[in-house]
Amino acid sequence: MSGKTIRIGIIGLDSSHAPVFTQLLNDKNHAYHVPGGEVTVAYPGGSADFEMSYSRVEGFTEQVRDKYGVKIVDSPEEVADACDAILMVSVDARVHLELFRRIAAYRKPIFIDKPMALSSSDAKAIVELAQLHGIPIMSCSSLRYAEAMTEALLESESGSIIGMDCYGPLAMQPTQPGLYWYGVHTAEMLFKTLGKGCVKVSAVTNDEHDLITGVWENGIIGTIRGNRKGNSEFGALLHKETKTQFIDVYRHPKPYYASLMEKIMSMFVTGTPDIDMEETLQIMRFLEAANESRESGLEVYL
Repeated sequence: MSGKTIRIGIIGLDSSHAPVFTQLLNDKNHAYHVPGGEVTVAYPGGSADFEMSYSRVEGFTEQVRDKYGVKIVDSPEEVADACDAILMVSVDARVHLELFRRIAAYRKPIFIDKPMALSSSDAKAIVELAQLHGIPIMSCSSLRYAEAMTEALLESESGSIIGMDCYGPLAMQPTQPGLYWYGVHTAEMLFKTLGKGCVKVSAVTNDEHDLITGVWENGIIGTIRGNRKGNSEFGALLHKETKTQFIDVYRHPKPYYASLMEKIMSMFVTGTPDIDMEETLQIMRFLEAANESRESGLEVYL
């Protein structure tokens, strides 16, 4: 696809990510404009039983249509037929598998916004369908690409990584249970740093906070503190052999959405995702296991 502007379609205009991504791609005057693609077509979608979906879909549809000239169509299939690559940003992860089933035969590279699904079985079904049709696919949280994270992981003078403690808001959303709704952000930061190989998960939870502990096969321990009380900021402490580094994801002027969109565009151009899909599947299972531990109070093996 290199050498021409990639026509990008959006499926799901019920997430704030829809106008954010459209602005980054379509507004050449944006300070962090991502070149090479343009959002040209979109399907609003929306879930009637999810307030954060149905209450926002009309407003976001108006934004992308009226401000950026995006054509609004009546089905995911119409989007897939009229574009070169797809952003599935439907805020309700329950619908991701069914939407993907409807468009897989069009064989367009696709980014599925976080979380990929609400079960490890649905996530596997999406990946298997993508492999069947030879579709490049990527799914993640933008926090994975926060510039402060990237810089901290490139620094090698402090020795090897020996652990990480992440924190962030963890509001409960009935239709997107447990950690799936917001825990995915901190889980992505954890796996970006520690990689694949988490073998067991345990959770401590009360009305105001959660503490999720993961143990990796190499003995490294990573934690997530999820807050329903207090501040709603994300961040982390990265533990290395000779020092512990605070990762302030808001420090860098470049928004992590822009850094993510650069990686998505690279996949659209080259056909090669930045993330090993096995890692994404492990993150989905990690979230699932953490939810199981929250319910049972027991340690869960992945």
